[in-house]
Amino acid sequence: MNLFDKISEDIKAAMLAKDAVRRDTLRGVKKEFLEAKTSKAGNGELSDDDAMKIIVKMVKKGKDAADIFISQNRQDLADEELAQVAVLEGYLPKQMTDEELTSAIKDIIAQTGATSAKDMGKVMGVASKSLSGKADRKSVV
Repeated sequence: MNLFDKISEDIKAAMLAKDAVRRDTLRGVKKEFLEAKTSKAGNGELSDDDAMKIIVKMVKKGKDAADIFISQNRQDLADEELAQVAVLEGYLPKQMTDEELTSAIKDIIAQTGATSAKDMGKVMGVASKSLSGKADRKSVV
C-alpha cells in the first residue's frame, strides 16, 4: 500500500475513532498530495518519495509555526501545531540520532572523496538525498 492510500485509510480510522486532530491533519496531508498529483509536474502520479517530501515540508512548517506562536506567548496555538506535527512524524522514517548522523556524514564524505570546504556541495547533494526524512536538514548542515 502506498503512502497516499495509507493516509486515506487512516483518515477513515480517525473519523471512526472521533480523533479530530488526526483526522484534520491527515485531511491536510491528503489535500497536499492531491495538489501535487494534479499539478503539471505531477502527471497524475505521486511517488512515495514525493509524498515523503511533502510530509517533511509540512512538519518543518508546523515546527516553525509553533516556534512563532511560542515567541508570541500563544502556547495554545503552539500546542495545536505540535499535535499536528506529532501525527505527521508518525509517517516519517525513524529519525537518526546525532551519533548515527555523524557516522553517515563521515561515510558520505569518504564516498565523495571530499577533502576541503570546496567539496561541500558534493557532500550536501548526496547527504540530502540519502538522509531525506531521516534527519532534519538543519542537523545535516
